[in-house]
Amino acid sequence: MQATTISGPAVGRAIHFFRALYAVVGRELFKFVRQPTRLASALVRPLLWFVVFAAGFHNVFGVAIIPPYETYIEYKVYMVPGLLGMIALFNGMQSSLSLVYDREMGVMRLLLTAPLSRSVLLGFKLLAGTTLSLLQMLVFLGVAWLFDVEFQWLHLLAAVPVMILAATLLAALGLMLSVYVRQLENFAGTMNFVIFPMFFISPALYPLWKLEESGAWWLDAVASCNPFTYAVEAMRFALYGQFNATSIAVLIVGSATCFYISLRGYDPQRGWMRQRPRG
Repeated sequence: MQATTISGPAVGRAIHFFRALYAVVGRELFKFVRQPTRLASALVRPLLWFVVFAAGFHNVFGVAIIPPYETYIEYKVYMVPGLLGMIALFNGMQSSLSLVYDREMGVMRLLLTAPLSRSVLLGFKLLAGTTLSLLQMLVFLGVAWLFDVEFQWLHLLAAVPVMILAATLLAALGLMLSVYVRQLENFAGTMNFVIFPMFFISPALYPLWKLEESGAWWLDAVASCNPFTYAVEAMRFALYGQFNATSIAVLIVGSATCFYISLRGYDPQRGWMRQRPRG
C-alpha cells in the first residue's frame, strides 16, 4: 500500500492559518468570556428599551398588522427584531474599535509576519465580530422569552442563518469604517454618528408606514436606503418562518461590498510602530 503524504509547505500553511485564527478569533472570544460584565452591558441597552418602550408604546403601535404579521401583535413582539439589530450594530462597531486598537498597537502588523494574506486576517476579524454578535442575539432571544415573547422553534432555527447574515453585514460595515478612521480617539465619534441615524431611521422601533403617514416621506426614503432596515426586516420575516428575498440579497451584497472596500483600504503598517517619532 502506498502511504499518502502531505507536503511540508501545506502543513506549514495550515499551522499558520489556525494559529492566526486562534490569535484573532480566539482572542476576541476569550476576552468576551473573561469579562462577564461585557455581556451584561451589551444586553442592558436593548433590555432597557425593551421593557420601557414596550410598556410606553404598547397601545400606540400594538394594533399594526403588516407583513409578516397576519394578526394583531403586541409592540414588544414587533420590537424584538429591531433590538436584535441594535445588538449586532453596537457589537459590530465595538469589534471594529478593537481592530483600530490592534492596528495602532502594531498587533495586526505582527500577524502579517505569518504567510497569510490581508484578506484572511480581515476575514478572521469579521468572523470574530459576527460570532460575538450572534451569541449576544441568542442570549437576548432567551431573555425575551422570559417576557412571554415566543417564537416557534423551527422558525428560530431558520432565523439563525439570517441573523448571521445581518451580523456579518453590520460587522463588515464597522470594519469598513475602522479602516478609514486614522486615530483611535476619533472612532468613538464616528460610531455615534453612524449608529444612531441608522437605528432610528429604520423600522426597528416603528413601521415605516408610520413615517409616511405622518408626512415624513423623505425619512421613509432615507430608511429605504439604510442597510440596517434590511437587516431588521430580514430577521423579522425569518422569525415568522418567511423569506424576504430583497433583504437577504441586500445583506449578501452589502457584506461583500463593505468587506471589499475594507480590504482595498486596509493598511496594517499604519500604527504606533510607524508613527512614533524618530530619535
